[in-house]
Amino acid sequence: MKYIVFLALLFPFGATLQAQYLNQKKSTGPGTMFIYWGYNRSIYTPSTIHFIGPGYDFKLQGVEAADRPSTEFNEYISLKTITVPQFDARIGYNFKRNWAVSFGYEHMKYVMKHGPTYYLSGSISPGIDQATGWSGSFDRDTVTTNESTFHYENTNGLNYINVQLTNVFKVYKTEKGNFALTTMMGVGAGPILSYNDFTFAGEKSMETLSLSGVGASGHLGLRAEFFKHLFIAANIQGGFMGQYRVKTRPNDYDSHAKQAFLYGQRDIVVGALFYLKQSDKCNTCPNW
Repeated sequence: MKYIVFLALLFPFGATLQAQYLNQKKSTGPGTMFIYWGYNRSIYTPSTIHFIGPGYDFKLQGVEAADRPSTEFNEYISLKTITVPQFDARIGYNFKRNWAVSFGYEHMKYVMKHGPTYYLSGSISPGIDQATGWSGSFDRDTVTTNESTFHYENTNGLNYINVQLTNVFKVYKTEKGNFALTTMMGVGAGPILSYNDFTFAGEKSMETLSLSGVGASGHLGLRAEFFKHLFIAANIQGGFMGQYRVKTRPNDYDSHAKQAFLYGQRDIVVGALFYLKQSDKCNTCPNW
């Protein structure tokens, strides 16, 4: 009986302490909002690109591609040009303890490489393109490409617009809470917005816009938090992209390309934390 009385007396104190603990400003707690901005690098697996248009229907197999980071430092710091480099922007909200949902815009760039040998299959009507010399039917014929006569890229860009579900877990915090380390791990998915550049058949089209496909990804990151409101984070991400209809000519709906590939991305971002439903009532509470 005395134990029951002891627990009954302890319960209000414990409940009050727990309420205070849950009310303190915690970056992993419910009600925390975060935003960030940063820059990325990306890599892509070789893929088969299928090109369809008036007088041609062919595939290039084994196509290699790379990203294209900006080389001018001013483009990263000037407000007029910060969207020119490959960037990541995201806003998120912790809807419960250790779990966040976020919306992000990841601006990557995909540029076809020239020099490797590719395999050409399909058909190209005679007279379509005098520059490449491709004419007739092909069945895995080996070809090399030249950027001036045949080129494909998404440099403005390969934009992955996604929603992420992330587990956020604090692994370290100083006694006063002025510095902390938080891990982030989760999954995401969303559409791909493409700005395509395509050179073929003596015609060069620039920045042809299309909602070209969907992506799915997984991510892992480490966030260094300062004074509870600022952070720097490093993230890695990988996943699948299926571009099922990349528009290649601005005035011809039927001219398009399609491909699927795996990708990897790494980024460094800076951001801020806001506590919308939390109050800092218990800075000295123990972190059970």
